[in-house]
Amino acid sequence: MNRQAHTQSFQLPDGQEVIIETGKLATQAHGSVVVTVGNMMLFASVVSAHEAREGQPFFPLSVDYQEKFAAAGRIPGNFFRRETRLSNYEILISRLVDRAIRPLFPDGYMNDTQVIVNLISGDPEILPDAYAALAVSAALSVSDIPWAGPLSEVRVAKIDGQYKVNPHRTELESATLDIIVAATLDNVMMVEGEADECSEQELIDAIKVAHEAIKTQCSAQLDLAQKVGEKATVKRVLEEAPSSDEVMGIVAEHCTDDIWKVCRGAMAKHDRKEAFTQLYTDLIEKLTESKGEEWMTENKDFLKKYFEKKKKEIIRAQILQDGKRLDGRATDEIRNIWCEVDYLKSTHGSAIFTRGETQALTSLTLGSKRDEQMIDNALGQYNEPFILHYNFPALSVGEIKPMRGPGRREVGHANLAQRSLKQVMPDDYAYTVRLVSDILESNGSSSMATVCAGALAMMDGGVPLKAPVSGIAMGLVKEGEQSAVLSDILGDEDAVGDMDFKVTGTAKGICACQMDIKIDGLPYDLLTDALEQARKGRLHILGEMAKTLETPREDYKPHVPRIEVIRIDKTFIGAIIGPGGKNIQELQARTNTTIAIDEDETNGIVQIMSEDAAGMKEAIDHVKMVTYMPSVGDVVDAKVASVMPYGVFVDFGGRSGLLHVSEFDWKRVENVSEYFKEGDEVTVKIVDIDQKSGKFRLSRKVLLERPERSGGGDRNGRDRRS
Repeated sequence: MNRQAHTQSFQLPDGQEVIIETGKLATQAHGSVVVTVGNMMLFASVVSAHEAREGQPFFPLSVDYQEKFAAAGRIPGNFFRRETRLSNYEILISRLVDRAIRPLFPDGYMNDTQVIVNLISGDPEILPDAYAALAVSAALSVSDIPWAGPLSEVRVAKIDGQYKVNPHRTELESATLDIIVAATLDNVMMVEGEADECSEQELIDAIKVAHEAIKTQCSAQLDLAQKVGEKATVKRVLEEAPSSDEVMGIVAEHCTDDIWKVCRGAMAKHDRKEAFTQLYTDLIEKLTESKGEEWMTENKDFLKKYFEKKKKEIIRAQILQDGKRLDGRATDEIRNIWCEVDYLKSTHGSAIFTRGETQALTSLTLGSKRDEQMIDNALGQYNEPFILHYNFPALSVGEIKPMRGPGRREVGHANLAQRSLKQVMPDDYAYTVRLVSDILESNGSSSMATVCAGALAMMDGGVPLKAPVSGIAMGLVKEGEQSAVLSDILGDEDAVGDMDFKVTGTAKGICACQMDIKIDGLPYDLLTDALEQARKGRLHILGEMAKTLETPREDYKPHVPRIEVIRIDKTFIGAIIGPGGKNIQELQARTNTTIAIDEDETNGIVQIMSEDAAGMKEAIDHVKMVTYMPSVGDVVDAKVASVMPYGVFVDFGGRSGLLHVSEFDWKRVENVSEYFKEGDEVTVKIVDIDQKSGKFRLSRKVLLERPERSGGGDRNGRDRRS
C-alpha cells in the first residue's frame, strides 16, 4: 500500500525551521505525526475509543512522554538495559502536555484516549520538552477525534535582557527567566516555569512573546489538516449527553436554599462536606418516598449530576455576589498561618508550616557530594545536589488509600517547590541538600505550603539562603463581565474555579509559577491584577514566616557533619586516590571522614566531610601535604629522615631535601649528630629551588636571630685571632 505523507513547516523567530510530517509512520493510530527540528525528532500518536465505557464518570485521558536512549546513541544504564518506567523528567513533560490539551476536549467526552510521545532522534542543542505539545496537538489535528484545538507550547527565556523563543540548550544556561507557555490561537491555557526573582511585568511580557509565536504554530497545524483532508477536517459526531429537565427542576426546588445556607455558613472543610452529604442524603430519602424506587433507579445519576452542578453554581455566585467565600474570607484574604522550626530534634533542620487546614512537615538533611542524585536521561547524565521529595498520604484528607509510592501529582508538586527554592540557594554550596515534605493536612495548595516549610527548614538548619521564599495559590471565578480573583484558594474553590495559579517568590520577585486556565479568554489586564494580588499575598506570608524565623541561623546544628573544600592542581588527583582507590580508602578509614573528589575546568576539588574534628584536621593535613606545591620563601615543618656527616635529609609536604650543615646555625657546627637525629622535627625555609633538577636548598639558620658581629669575627662568628 502506498503511503501518502503530508508535511508542513514554519520558522521560529530566530529562523530555525520546524517540520511537521504525517502519513508516514503509525497510520493505524487515529492520528500521528513526526516533528523535526534540526536532528531532533518527536513522534506523537493519539488513539481514542469510539464509545465510552458504561458508567464512566470522568475523562480517561493518559499522556506518556518517553525518550528513547537510542535517540542519543546510548544504552540505558539500568539492570534491564531497556527503557522502563518513566523518569521524573518524562513525567513532568507528560504533565505539561496533559494539562494543556485536557481542557480542549468536549464536556462529557468520556472515551478512553491515549497519547504517546517519543523522542526518536536527539539533538544535543534542541530541548524536546518545548515541542511535545506541538506534536500531540498536530496528531489530534490530523485525526477525527473531537477537540477544540489546535494549540502549541513554546519555551520563552530571558537571555541578556532579551526574550527568546525555544532557545538552544547552551543558551538557556544564562537565562534569568525560563517558562513554557501553552496556548490556542486565541487563549493562553497554561504557564509553567522559573525565574531569578523576576517582576510580574517581566512574566506577562514573556507570556505575550510566547503567544505570538504559538499563533504561527497553530496556523501551520490547520494548514496540515487541510492537506490531509476529510480524515482530519471531519470530526466524530458526539452523541448528545442525556439530560432531564424534570430532575434539574426538582433539585433546584428542593436544594437551592439549603445549599446557600451551607455555603454562607463559613464552615470548616469536613463540617461543610458532611453538611452537603446530609443535604444529598435527605434529597434521596424524600424522592424515594414520593417518587418510588423505580423512578429513583432511572434518575439517580441525574440527581447526583444536577446536585453537584447546583452546588458549583451557588459557590461561584456567592463569591461574585457577596464577595465572600466558603470559609467566610474576603477574596484577597489569607488564612491564618502558624509556623514552628526545630521541631524534629535529630534532623539537620525542620519546620512545620500550617495555613488554614493545610499543613506541611518538612525535614532537611545535609550530605556530601557522594549523596547527590544521579539523573540518567537519554540526552545526558548529571548529578543533582538539591533534592526535594513531596509526600501526600491519604490521611491528609481523612481518607484511606494504599501506600504505593509517589504518583505524577507528587512528582509535579515536588518539582514546582524544588525549582522555587533552588533560586535562592547559595552559589557553589558544598553540601548536598535533601528536603522531604510530608503533607499532614490538605485543603488547598499543599505545594505552596511545601515551599514555605522548605525555606524555613533550610534556614533552621543554617543553610545561608539568599532570601526566604513563600508561595501562594490563586484562583479565579469569571461569569461574563463579572470576575473575582481569589487569594489562597481552598480545595473546593479550585474544583469549581476557572484558574489555578501558583506563584512563588521572595520579597524581591518571582521564583517560579504554574498556571492552568480552564476558560476561554483570560484578558491580560485580569492576569495583571491576579499577579499583583498574588504579590501582596506572598509578602504577607513572608511576614508571617519571619515571625518564627527571619534569617538563616548563623551556624549548623551541632550534629551536622562539617565540610571542608580544598582546591588542588588536577595533577594531584591520582596521588590522593591511589591505585584502585587504595590511598583514599585508607585515609577515610583512618580519619573517619567521607572524601569526594571532583574537578572543574581549572582545578581539582576535594570535599572532606566528617563529624570528627580531629579526623577532619588529619584528613585536611594529609591532602595539603600530598598536594603541596613548594615555592621559594616557604617556611615548612619537616622531619629528619636520615643523618649524614654533611647535613640531614628532611621530609616535608610529600617532598624531601638536604639541610646542609652550614645552614644549621649561624655558628660553626662541628658534629651533625649533636644537632639532629632521625625522627627529629625541624622548621626550615626554602631559600632556593634548582630549576633543572628541582632540588631544594633549605635553611634553618635564617629563621634564627643572627648574632651581632664582634670586631674580629668572620661571617661564622669565629675570632680571626684564635
